[in-house]
Amino acid sequence: MRIRIYNARILAMNGDTRVTAGEIGIEDDKILYVGSPVTDAGDKPLWDREIDAGGNLIMPGFKNAHTHSAMTFLRSYADDLPLQEWLTQQVFPMEAKLKSEHVLWFTKLAIMEYLTSGITANFDMYMYQDMIAQAAVDTGFRTVWVSGLNDFVSSPEEVERDYLRLNNYHDLVSSQIGFHAEYTCSEELLKEVAGLARKYQAPVYTHLAETERETRECAERHGLTPLKYLDSLGIFDYGGGVYHGIYLDDEEIGIAKEKNISVVTNPGSNTKLASGICRTTDLLDAGVNMAIGTDGPASNNCLDFFREMFLVTGLGKLREKDAAAVPAEDVIAMATVGGARAMGINDCDCLAAGKQADLIMIDLQQPNMQPVHNIVKNLVYSGSKQNVRMTMVAGKILYEDGNYDIGVEPDEVYAKTEELIKRDFLKEE
Repeated sequence: MRIRIYNARILAMNGDTRVTAGEIGIEDDKILYVGSPVTDAGDKPLWDREIDAGGNLIMPGFKNAHTHSAMTFLRSYADDLPLQEWLTQQVFPMEAKLKSEHVLWFTKLAIMEYLTSGITANFDMYMYQDMIAQAAVDTGFRTVWVSGLNDFVSSPEEVERDYLRLNNYHDLVSSQIGFHAEYTCSEELLKEVAGLARKYQAPVYTHLAETERETRECAERHGLTPLKYLDSLGIFDYGGGVYHGIYLDDEEIGIAKEKNISVVTNPGSNTKLASGICRTTDLLDAGVNMAIGTDGPASNNCLDFFREMFLVTGLGKLREKDAAAVPAEDVIAMATVGGARAMGINDCDCLAAGKQADLIMIDLQQPNMQPVHNIVKNLVYSGSKQNVRMTMVAGKILYEDGNYDIGVEPDEVYAKTEELIKRDFLKEE
C-alpha cells in the first residue's frame, strides 16, 4: 500500500520542533520521504491513495510510555482513595477475578481510546501478556509489553521466556524486562532480575518513587532510597526506566543520567491519587530522558495524551513557581521521541525516510487551534482529542474522522466488555 499525504504542515521531530510545509510518502509500513516528492519510473500508479491534508499537521504519534491497558474494566470503580488503600482494598481483589478473555477485550477497548488521542504505541505492564499481544495484532496497534513480576505473580523464569518469545512474536509487538516495584519484590527476586539484565545486557523497568510512603519505607528497610537501592543490586547496569519517579533526590537524578534510566511521568494519575509532582525541570536540566504515560484507566481515568501533556507543563510550572518552566517544546519531545527512546522503539520516534509510518494528523481548522501563531504551543496548551483527524500505525490508518479500521466494530467491543463486566465482576451485586 502506497499513500501520499500532501498539502501538509509537518512536525517531523527529527532533531527540533520546527514546522515545515510539504508532503509525506509511505510504502507499506515505512516512510519513503518527508518534504519532497519522489517519482516512480514504473508503469503502475505511484499511489494507492492520496490524502489532501488541507494544511493540517502531520506529526509522529504519541508514545504512551506507561499504562495498564486492561484496567479499563476498573474505570471509575474505585475512585477518591489513596494509593495503598486503592490498590489493596479495591484493585487487587477485582484483578483476582481476571481471565485471559477479559484482558483481550478490555485491552481492545483501551486501544480504541489510544487511537482517538493520537497514541500510536504503548508500554503495557499487565498480566495475560499473550492477550495483550493478540489485541495489538488484531487491531494493528503497536505495543511493548513489560513484566509486572513480584513476589506473588510470575517468576524470573517466566519473565525470561516471555521476553524472548514476545520479541519474536510479531512486528507490532516487543518486550522488555521489568518487575512491579521494590516494595512488592524480595531482595532475592530482585537479584535474579539483575541477573537477567546482565545475561541479555538488557534494560529494566519498574514503578519507583511514586509516593512518600514508598520512598520512606524502602529507606527504612534497606538504608537506601529506591533508585539507590536497586542500582546497588545492578538492576540498571544496562539502563532502563522508572515509572513516576516523583521522589527522586539529586543523587538519584544523577544516577538516572549516568545509567541511562528514563523517567516516565504520569501526571494525571499522580494528581488524582495525590501522589505528588515530578521534578520535571530538574530531570530535564540534568539531561535525563523523559517520557509521558497515562498510567492505567483505573487511576487516571482517561487515556488522553493532550490532558497529560498539559498537566506535565502545568504542574511543572506550579512546582517551580515559574511560568517559563517545562516549555511546550520539551513536552512534545517527551510525548514522542522521549517515549520512543524509553520504550526501545527508536524506529518510530520521528518522521524520516526509513522510519516506521506511525503518525497522526492534527486538525488545525478548529477554534481551539486558531490562530496559528505557534503550532507546538497550541498542541500542548489548547490541543484536544477532538483535533485528532487520523491515526496511522505501521502504514495502516486505524482511525480516521471518527471511524475505526481495527478488525472489529466499536459496538461489538462495547457490548462485549459490558457483558464481561456484568457476568464476571458485578454478578454478586
